[in-house]
Amino acid sequence: MEIAQGPFIHFTLRSKPREFTSMHRLRPAPSPLLLLRGLFPSSSSSSSSHPFFLLAPKPSSSPPPPRRPRPFHALSTPSPSPGPLARRSAAAAAAAEVGFFAEEGVSWESLGVSERLRRALEGAALRRPSLVQAACIPRILKGSDVIIAAETGSGKTHGYLVPLIDKLCAASAPREVADVFERTSRSNDIFLVLCPNVMLCEQVVQMANSLLDESGESLVRVAAVCGQKGWPVIQPNILVSTPAALLNYLFEFDPEKKRRESFLRSVKFVVFDEADMLLCGSFQNQIIRLINMFRFDEKLVSKMESSAEDVSVDENDKNHGELNFEDNELNSDCEDAEADLEDALENFATEENKVETTSVRDWRRVRKVYKRSKQYLFVAATLPQSGKKTAGGVLKRMFPDAIWVSGSYLHRHNPRLEQRWIEVTADTQVDALLDAVKHSYNAEHNEFSTSPSRTMVFSNTVDAAQSVAKILQRVGIQCFLYHRESSLEERAYNLQAFRENGGVLVCTDAAARGLDIPNISHVIQAEFATSAVDFLHRVGRTARAGHSGIVTSLYTKANRDLVNAVREAEELGRPVEQAFSRKRSFRNKLKKK
Repeated sequence: MEIAQGPFIHFTLRSKPREFTSMHRLRPAPSPLLLLRGLFPSSSSSSSSHPFFLLAPKPSSSPPPPRRPRPFHALSTPSPSPGPLARRSAAAAAAAEVGFFAEEGVSWESLGVSERLRRALEGAALRRPSLVQAACIPRILKGSDVIIAAETGSGKTHGYLVPLIDKLCAASAPREVADVFERTSRSNDIFLVLCPNVMLCEQVVQMANSLLDESGESLVRVAAVCGQKGWPVIQPNILVSTPAALLNYLFEFDPEKKRRESFLRSVKFVVFDEADMLLCGSFQNQIIRLINMFRFDEKLVSKMESSAEDVSVDENDKNHGELNFEDNELNSDCEDAEADLEDALENFATEENKVETTSVRDWRRVRKVYKRSKQYLFVAATLPQSGKKTAGGVLKRMFPDAIWVSGSYLHRHNPRLEQRWIEVTADTQVDALLDAVKHSYNAEHNEFSTSPSRTMVFSNTVDAAQSVAKILQRVGIQCFLYHRESSLEERAYNLQAFRENGGVLVCTDAAARGLDIPNISHVIQAEFATSAVDFLHRVGRTARAGHSGIVTSLYTKANRDLVNAVREAEELGRPVEQAFSRKRSFRNKLKKK
């Protein structure tokens, strides 16, 4: 394992990084694979053994002759001859474990984790830190801003939860009488975790609450503010929220700004989980607004602490730790956020404690250097850095001194993952899908696994997911459905049932990002992902936490160029970063051609 010195830390098992190929010219399929308005009878193939298919060409003018559905073996009957899906050796499992956990001799204690938290981690079956956790935990404990960019299933969530909870445990530990005031002050600190959706918020809360003390109680108070959940009555130690819910609380329900000022002052640590998603699209303005609010509060605190001193600003440090306020592309919403807090600054800036002798507005022009009082952590499984507008490019400009911790397989093929690629047509797609689901089940049962089999089937649209679910149910395969048009209660119920009972989860990309479901053995792409980012998040649902997994990707001729480039990059160990693009910018590239 190699760890580079300086702000960028990259740990890898390879001795020499390989070059990568630009994939920005690859275009996705011009239309989704499953353009479904229902299940149409197949009229183009007399050899098909079932009366429905997934592609949607124009229905034939003459109705097709009735066909009998093909016989489908009961899923309770294991296949007598396991195929390649079932062949996983002990050597492969051992190699997978080596690639996930930190080196021998690296323990929670050696990373600086307290004995109390170590016992809680072991009680939650987390006996050893992962490579990612070993790289980021010491730096978070030291108070540095850290950007964690590592592959899915590498332990990133515990990578930031462990040091934050350790700080909270240290603040609540018994101390000398002289430290009582400091301990009381620290115990009122809030650790804020921002996630893009409700399900991820709930997952972070569950993971934090799973760390228990000797009495069986959670080590810290954790609460979520999202969906239908309002602000907690008792202030939590860790608050998990979506950006929109937090802004609604701070602005719409606080006309006198008292709650806002108190909250901003109490927040000492801010985590941006799924940072690449939060810094793009509709989330970007909300996140930039919140960051500027937190930074402005830091400047107020710094001004209060240095009110009796003159502040000299070195021109060379003009942009230290600060977003360029002339950058209108990123900061169009930020001036409103700072204006909301300017009243607090004006109330504080009396004749006795003015930093500058001119005016508050003059002070704002030279407030580039200030004493830091908050810590920022950014976490992502995909973090493109190829341009100013990418998430990585934004973070480099906003947090130039942050330490980057990059995983070995960031944007690369996971060696614990076995991939199967199947090109399909309208006539063969359903057969390929059913065979993949059946083989997934048989492979698991030939391993005599004690845990239930779990398979995720991805589609690109809600209509497609519903059609896939109907197809599976018609041949006797019961499945759960998960997509954005389902109610929050239905999604939560299906996800919990899938976690506990196993089976098949048919879903859209709403289930591709961040959800940590243990022991997903097989991921099937009924429709091939429309971008490299979506592809990486889908395949990242399996082969997690040192386990192996299988991905079966069905694709059409329209996807062939993208598939070939992804396969080539994976076979050569090259990153596919240049293919990273949100759907909107990807479409913009296609329009320019």
